[in-house]
Amino acid sequence: MTLDPQVDFVLDLVAQSPYPELHTVSVAEAREIFEITAPALNIRPEDVFRSEDRWIEGAEGDIPIRIYTPHEPAPGELLPITVFYHGGGFVIGSLDSYDNLCRALANRAACIVVSVDYRLAPEHRFPAAVDDALEAYQWVGDHAAELDGDARRMAIAGDSAGGNIAAVTAIGIRGEGDIAPLLQVLIYPVAGGAPETPSHYEFAEGLLLTRANILWFYDQYLDQPEDAADPRFAPLLADDLSGLPPALVIVAGYDPLRDEGIAYAEALKQAGVAVELSNYAGMVHGFLSLADAVDQGKAAIDQVATALRTAFIGNSG
Repeated sequence: MTLDPQVDFVLDLVAQSPYPELHTVSVAEAREIFEITAPALNIRPEDVFRSEDRWIEGAEGDIPIRIYTPHEPAPGELLPITVFYHGGGFVIGSLDSYDNLCRALANRAACIVVSVDYRLAPEHRFPAAVDDALEAYQWVGDHAAELDGDARRMAIAGDSAGGNIAAVTAIGIRGEGDIAPLLQVLIYPVAGGAPETPSHYEFAEGLLLTRANILWFYDQYLDQPEDAADPRFAPLLADDLSGLPPALVIVAGYDPLRDEGIAYAEALKQAGVAVELSNYAGMVHGFLSLADAVDQGKAAIDQVATALRTAFIGNSG
């Protein structure tokens, strides 16, 4: 396994950046840095038919969402829906920093994308994010028709912390008895709880997501050490993974989160869940968000879109 030359180029640019490591600054400064730097190498923005910001009612307050509609629906047409949860270590990230990716997924998967701006830590610690995520999914299902969407053809997706939230939401949906998503797309997800796998140490520094930043994110998000073993944070530790939706799990070869993503995919398989595991061997954490500079980022976005289209078409009747 060798690091992709295009990733090497990105790492060189990052090394020249004037911005400090996120764990060395305040939460407010970390968020500002991420919002400034996130668009730099991201996939180019694409036009969609409609992008609308709304606020939906949650048990602990309103939850902002952004709804992307790829094309004008024909009379009577109901489009499939993907509910998307952004990354950012449960601390940073926003609707804006993932706007380009959501536009691309809406267009390429020919589906409505609902991006959820769940509450962030440390102002709102675990399990606030996953509570918001489940409520948002339920709201979308209940209001799908008014969005020109089809509640029978829904999927969930997320990257990094958002991948964690998507995985946990899939389990929560099963427990609540809601209409299950047709697919869960977990992109380099947080899955294993305590960051103690070999990949967490092997790729601890110099590859965009550092161990120091991971520990800082988890310290902001988790209220107490015991939360690291809670299945709502560590779905790999859930007692029962049976009956969950089919999954596409994407991991990166040089990612500290690689091993727990692979372990979660294997655990889903052992529980009888249909799983496609893709290991982009030469990639680093966050590579889909580097798609303007990294070809494999573009390929992974296309893979996600194809998996969504396939799931929706297979259930169009």
